[in-house]
Amino acid sequence: MTPLDDERRRYQRILLQIPLFIRGKDSHGEQFMELAKTLDISALGAFVASPRPLPINGFITLTIPAPSITSSGLVPAGMAPIQAKVRRQQEAGDVYLIGVEFLKPIS
Repeated sequence: MTPLDDERRRYQRILLQIPLFIRGKDSHGEQFMELAKTLDISALGAFVASPRPLPINGFITLTIPAPSITSSGLVPAGMAPIQAKVRRQQEAGDVYLIGVEFLKPIS
């Protein structure tokens, strides 16, 4: 990435691998749910390694699994599902590297 690319980013990317579930429709119109992981993430999007290709401009839902540590209410519940749009994709061996844009920034 060139310095110019960094300057154009509205939010800094963090190199962070987080397991998540991807839900949506594949290129054949079939519903799916797959386990994937982020490679980096920002408030506006993520770069995700997925076992399946996704349609460019398709909409997906990302869910970060959170263990239920306690039901006392002292520990916040898991994050709400994140709606995203697939912006780019490239094949890398047996996975697909997918750039997604969140429909609403996360905070």
